[in-house]
Amino acid sequence: MEEIYAKFVSQKISKTRWRPLPPGSLQTAETFATGSWDNEENYVSLWSIGDFENLDSDGGFEGDHQLLCDIRHHGDIMDLQFFDQERIVTASSTGCVTVFLHHPNNQTLSVNQQWTTAHYHTGPSSPSYSSAPCTGIVCNNPEIVTVGEDGRINLFRADHKEAVRTIVWEVHFHPSNPDHLFTCSEDGSLWHWDASTDVPEKSLLFHQGGRTSTFLSHSISNQANVHQSVISSWLSTDPAKDRIEITSLLPSRTLSVNSLDVLGPCLVCGTDAEAIYVTRHLFS
Repeated sequence: MEEIYAKFVSQKISKTRWRPLPPGSLQTAETFATGSWDNEENYVSLWSIGDFENLDSDGGFEGDHQLLCDIRHHGDIMDLQFFDQERIVTASSTGCVTVFLHHPNNQTLSVNQQWTTAHYHTGPSSPSYSSAPCTGIVCNNPEIVTVGEDGRINLFRADHKEAVRTIVWEVHFHPSNPDHLFTCSEDGSLWHWDASTDVPEKSLLFHQGGRTSTFLSHSISNQANVHQSVISSWLSTDPAKDRIEITSLLPSRTLSVNSLDVLGPCLVCGTDAEAIYVTRHLFS
């Protein structure tokens, strides 16, 4: 079996990616990028490998993961992708998305473009916004798609300063009955997710306009000695009770449902259809 060569870099490495080869190239991959996390200072680094068969003047392998260049990165690197052969895109725990440009003439990296607030939380506890980690990116030049813990999916273009499109969800637990979850989405859906345990053997159904259809299930293994009544329904692992009932609260799909709020039996939501929907009978 081929030998594996190790190099200790004094950083926790979160992501590694090979630089793509030019179309039609017969070369083998020899340059890769790494990103770090959980360090006092995190870095995006570019490395080169060469001929492992030859020794250099110091007796080391010529291909021993030579560092070409690196650049400091604000926050943990949650994802890293090559945009093309010269540019690298990173997703940060700070919610920032950054495009770095490699300069092969002097072997340096620089910030080419940056969206500092690509992902963020908003709400009563954060009057302006608080950052939300960007957890994943995918690139297809000239487009970059990002996802984050704020529930947003962003579409960026390399030549645009703002997101071309954002898919704007909100998720709310009922403030006094957290077994009930409410979500809205850009696709016009407004759903009530009922995981309450006071309805034994509840069927797994999706309700809309009098029609029902099987929709969703989930199960995880449970600790048998933990009493069911003290476990959140969302963490329940009893396969006999682990059911979710989903109800669409709007009579028909509309334009994007942008925001919702729940208090007691009342729900209000606003849409791009220039309509506000209100119900005072959530649990009737």
